[in-house]
Amino acid sequence: MSLESVRQFFASRRLEIAIIELDVSTATVAEAAAAHGVEPGRIAKTLAFRLADGRDVILVARGDARIDNRKFKDAFGKGKMLPPEEVEAITGHPVGGVCPFGLARELPVYLDQSIRTFDEVLPAAGAVHSAVRISPAQLGEVTAGEWVDVCQAFG
Repeated sequence: MSLESVRQFFASRRLEIAIIELDVSTATVAEAAAAHGVEPGRIAKTLAFRLADGRDVILVARGDARIDNRKFKDAFGKGKMLPPEEVEAITGHPVGGVCPFGLARELPVYLDQSIRTFDEVLPAAGAVHSAVRISPAQLGEVTAGEWVDVCQAFG
């Protein structure tokens, strides 16, 4: 259902974004980077959080980024990553295939500034062997994502 929900999401918006399906797992940043032949930072990992006020949100960040606790708290207040056993029920996507497209229910999508380093990033596409190639700008448009700065600085 998850990969299909991403296809339906793109079709309903008349988006010509090709879904890349591979025969190998891309469930982790390292696996995805190796499978696609890119540096780990270009993998746009999608994380699901539950905030202290009970809201669930999606955050997309570069694959090699780490959350900066102070910045996260400044942007969202307290929050915790969703436990793996809840991720699929809330997002509609399995762990390793979570993406900001075709979600099971509407969730706010936040995009960390860290992905703007790249002209193109590769988020998953709803399955542990799928991805899309997309510019950060288009990712923001497609998801109606809000830009935030919650990851540790690079360089």
